[in-house]
Amino acid sequence: MKILILNGPNINLVGKREPSIYGDRGFMAYYEELCKKFPQVEFDYYQSNVEGELINKIHEVGFSFDGIVFNAGAYTHTSIALQDAIKAVETPVVEVHISNVMKREEFRHISMISCACKGTISGFGLDSYRLGVEALLA
Repeated sequence: MKILILNGPNINLVGKREPSIYGDRGFMAYYEELCKKFPQVEFDYYQSNVEGELINKIHEVGFSFDGIVFNAGAYTHTSIALQDAIKAVETPVVEVHISNVMKREEFRHISMISCACKGTISGFGLDSYRLGVEALLA
């Protein structure tokens, strides 16, 4: 099974950025543990702060991978283009968020990509990614 972990803007700063919301652990350390936890999965990882690069990556893997675990960051709330990209491919996408977006600012309560995703996981810290992988494996 091949799964892409796809992260959008500012996720590269997890561990440094607003630790009260996102924690103080860097994403790459977590990613290494995630790979070890699921040895039966071939993981690929990609992060970009650029919307078009995220769309290109979805197009690139969207017909050959078994799943995408996607944290679109702030693009979650603004990007019809990402929604269209997810709808255009065959690979199922699970939307994940580190924080519980429903406990945050009102604009974060709207997701432009949820309707195109298999499901959404929010609020379990970095473990939201593990839960996303488990949802795809199920």
